[in-house]
Amino acid sequence: MSTQALAQGRRSYPPPPRPEAFWPAQFTVLGAIGLQLLLPERLTIGPTWMLPALEGALLIGLSFASPRELEHEHPVRRGVALGMTALVSAANIASLYLLIHFLLHGGHVKGGRELIIAGMLIWLTNFFIFALWYWELDRGGPGKRAAGQDLAPDFLFPQMSDDHIEPLDWRPQFVDYAYVSLTNATAFSPTDTMPLTPMAKIIMGIQALVSLVTLGLVVSRAVNIL
Repeated sequence: MSTQALAQGRRSYPPPPRPEAFWPAQFTVLGAIGLQLLLPERLTIGPTWMLPALEGALLIGLSFASPRELEHEHPVRRGVALGMTALVSAANIASLYLLIHFLLHGGHVKGGRELIIAGMLIWLTNFFIFALWYWELDRGGPGKRAAGQDLAPDFLFPQMSDDHIEPLDWRPQFVDYAYVSLTNATAFSPTDTMPLTPMAKIIMGIQALVSLVTLGLVVSRAVNIL
């Protein structure tokens, strides 16, 4: 049906099978781990190195267990990837809570610079990790998308609603999900890409809330301290 749709000048549904590169997600996780290592120890649960070390071990195992390109669903890989994404998300939200607690209880600060840097590290981690959430969520994950399985989309991209946009066999890649994460983290709401399913709306709402609290409360309070 997809080939027939393309021949008739219509966008195919589902998009035709195409391998998905795994390395952008690996580098995104690596970036989030690096940002966590830069946080002050008082804003982390346990020693600064503990959670990043665990996440790094999972990432290494995942890298060896996964092919360079995903061509079909790997249930174990996806389960580990979702667990690692949830772990980094929980650690980042915990760091935000500790930073807010520190601010509200009048912790002694030598200057606002440390708070601004910590707030921006949390915001950047929020951006990285939710790009992974969107990539893993849409249409059942990258493995099922690569296999061309006919699953309902979780996000409506502009290219999906207009047959005049080329190419007709367009499908979202990791960079598209990273852009959705960036715009949601800065605008606190969807921009050009709309969430379609309840889970997509919940995850976008959580990201927007974390971003709003980080920028609106933490950074503005830190600027006042300067």
